[in-house]
Amino acid sequence: MLQDPPVSDYDLHFELFGFRVRIAWSFWLGALIFGFYLVRAVDDRFIASGDGSPGKLALLILWALCMLVSILIHELGHAFAFRQFGIQSSIVLYHFGGLAIPSSTFGTGRGSGQLNEKQDLWVALAGPLAQIVSAMLLVGVFVVSGFRVEALAWIDSVVPLGLTKIPGVMEGDPITSSGLYALVLFYTFPSVLWALLNLVPVWPLDGGRIMNSLVLLNGGRREQALWISVFAAGLLTLYAFNHRQTFMGILFLSLAFSNYQMLQQTGRWR
Repeated sequence: MLQDPPVSDYDLHFELFGFRVRIAWSFWLGALIFGFYLVRAVDDRFIASGDGSPGKLALLILWALCMLVSILIHELGHAFAFRQFGIQSSIVLYHFGGLAIPSSTFGTGRGSGQLNEKQDLWVALAGPLAQIVSAMLLVGVFVVSGFRVEALAWIDSVVPLGLTKIPGVMEGDPITSSGLYALVLFYTFPSVLWALLNLVPVWPLDGGRIMNSLVLLNGGRREQALWISVFAAGLLTLYAFNHRQTFMGILFLSLAFSNYQMLQQTGRWR
């Protein structure tokens, strides 16, 4: 499921900071599906407030572009971390998000599979960290400019993180421009929630890789890390289905199953 998708004639190819980037056609489809209900809610909010809405189509396009930039920054975080350890990589964006795929080595003559636990931990952490920092920088620009950032309230309504309690973020003038309001929301919303989703301790998500490195650094075994992945994925599956998040439930159910299969293949847990 979380692997490099097949190449298509409809993919977009370019290079950024020396990294080859491929945007699979399915990325746009995934972005539209993930963002549809949020876009509809924002459109309704604009209409109800009398501010005027640019329309669902324009909002969907803006959402997809914000998703593109947000996830690209996430994968660039991984790619630059790989480069720090002498490993070149390419980036693929597709319907499940993105991947930074090690493609070659330089300088050290070391392959991506030969990173030690601390290095692998940093590579895994760099992606969500870059994504969250970019969102906080955008929020900071508007706060310093004297605006309140209601996007954080939207995030808190999904996951109660207490972001609206951060001093200053809900003070100041409202953002009256529908375009700017949507831009801040559509970039901040996925940047924070996508990063947090990736940090849950489920292999092969970033959080699973971080957890695996921490287990090994503390003298544990790979099998213990996989068991943590199975239980975490199982709990998230129950949470998702209980809250009618069908897609997320299917995703974590499949990850729980794949982690259990890996446990079976070790020959230790049957």
